[in-house]
Amino acid sequence: MSRSAHPAGPRHADVLPEGHYSPPPADLNELHPRVWSQTVTRDEDGVLTVGGVSVTRLAEEFGTPAYFLDEDDFRARCRAWREAFTDADVYYAGKAFLSRAVVRWLHEEGLNLDVCTGGELATALAAGMPPERIAMHGNNKSLAELERAVEAGVGRIVLDSFQEIARLAHVAQRLGRRQPVQLRVTVGVEAHTHEFIATAHEDQKFGLPLAGDQAAEGVHRILGHDSLELTGLHSHIGSQIFDTSGFEVAAHRVVGLLARIRDEHGVELPEIDLGGGLGIAYTPDDDPAAPHDIAKSLEQIVGRECEAAGLAVPRLSVEPGRAIVGPTAFTLYEVGTLKPLEGLRTYVSVDGGMSDNIRTALYDAQYSIALASRESAAPPMLSRVVGKHCESGDIVVRDAFLPADLAPGDLLAVPATGAYCRSMASNYNHVPRPPVVAVRAGAARVVVRRETEEDLLRLDVG
Repeated sequence: MSRSAHPAGPRHADVLPEGHYSPPPADLNELHPRVWSQTVTRDEDGVLTVGGVSVTRLAEEFGTPAYFLDEDDFRARCRAWREAFTDADVYYAGKAFLSRAVVRWLHEEGLNLDVCTGGELATALAAGMPPERIAMHGNNKSLAELERAVEAGVGRIVLDSFQEIARLAHVAQRLGRRQPVQLRVTVGVEAHTHEFIATAHEDQKFGLPLAGDQAAEGVHRILGHDSLELTGLHSHIGSQIFDTSGFEVAAHRVVGLLARIRDEHGVELPEIDLGGGLGIAYTPDDDPAAPHDIAKSLEQIVGRECEAAGLAVPRLSVEPGRAIVGPTAFTLYEVGTLKPLEGLRTYVSVDGGMSDNIRTALYDAQYSIALASRESAAPPMLSRVVGKHCESGDIVVRDAFLPADLAPGDLLAVPATGAYCRSMASNYNHVPRPPVVAVRAGAARVVVRRETEEDLLRLDVG
């Protein structure tokens, strides 16, 4: 049977190709600094610690699985982005992970916040984020969401369709407001990333395409409404991107539309938003750029394009989410069973899985993993770390080398799980979602509590 005709579908044909994994690291106990948050280390007994607290103590107090968030690392990354973009606006993309504690940290560190649903907006407002520092995204915002955003006074609503332009204009007029907006344009850039997280090619749901003059028509319609104030254009090309070449093409095309708006409407828009999507290190092979380098590159790109078009340089904004919160957290699991398959690998089952990290199943995402409760001098053992759910695709780490003396009760830590893991968590198999615990300066506190079976039953009114 050909690989493309695999009975479970084409993706399954690539599960076990020859030579599909890298060789084992020289030291299984090493914690690579690109992958782990800044305060993660091993203590004198070889136990992994974060913020000065050992994972054995954390597991005893908070249980497993659980997400542990390095607060000092999160705040440091916020400052790094804010200081890199001194003449630009940084909006944290709340979809990566949002809680009231995170909103407060963002406020204190001087970042703005990007939300895309009523629930995210409610969390932002409940935690005290000034509404003028909030941007509202989404490809299908409900009437209620638009009304709440306008009533709250959010600083920016990013419009995504012709229908939404008319809908928001009506809402703002009825409420007696002139709402600042940006228009999301689809620039036709093919980002080198998974198809499900590439967002700027034309065959997808976000924005109005430049092709066929739809974006230009969107601008025309917005300018025709007195209740809307068009402040700029928005572009987002995808996620987990490691170079800025795609942004260069996007900026060229967005600035081209800015020039057309000037020529046709006599208006120079003051803002341009290039979105987010910058990648992080999930494995030591990943080498993301520093915020300072990203800022320098994007500012040069926009400046060069505007000079060529004879435009004043608009104020730039960016939307890092994963790049801030992704590296700041790890997920801690307890080993339950081990199943050696001779000539293949050992299956290591943990007490979580796809309900707390769907990304491996959804995107074929790769992760690192480490034995966290002790060090080991045992030889490497090729492993597949899997969860407890009733799916063969319930994989946490597809190909991992773990010590051969691994045993039930050991603790394993998966780094770089701060982004999207808790946000996309589910109750599959009626498993309660894990807590998020912030750790800082020797102290740990719950910021999102663990769900209980009582929580699940409370929603079941039947």
